[in-house]
Amino acid sequence: MKNLYRTLLLSVGVALLAAGCASGPQYKEVASSIPTLPADHGRIYFFRADSFAGAMIQPEIKLNDKVVGRSVPGGFFYVDEIPGEYTVSTTTETKKEVTFTLHAGDTKYVRTSISMGILVGHITPTLDDPETAPHEIEQLKYTGAPATTAAR
Repeated sequence: MKNLYRTLLLSVGVALLAAGCASGPQYKEVASSIPTLPADHGRIYFFRADSFAGAMIQPEIKLNDKVVGRSVPGGFFYVDEIPGEYTVSTTTETKKEVTFTLHAGDTKYVRTSISMGILVGHITPTLDDPETAPHEIEQLKYTGAPATTAAR
């Protein structure tokens, strides 16, 4: 009976962890359908490394207070926007933000990372290195709108 409880507990734990990770097509499966960036827009990629730590914590990601997606472990998505000043924010028990200027033709990479909180982990957005971020995104799953209609 004790082994049955262990097996059941392990099964539930594995299911919860699996539910917390990104589902969707791999980057390589959607790369060819990501549209060319319009000349008068910039692109912002949002991504979170694949990790079991805090996998169930998946807050909304807001761009200038408008929800554009969720911070999902192992996932990425993007939005195309007109040039301007942008603030990316996430909220769990506290609000975390990063602000930047987007120019026409720019591509920005916003990483969301988990850190310890008092009651729940914090998801913090930061601008990431444009030299290394694309290589990390290639290992992730697409969690945005269908790639054929994702550009706005």
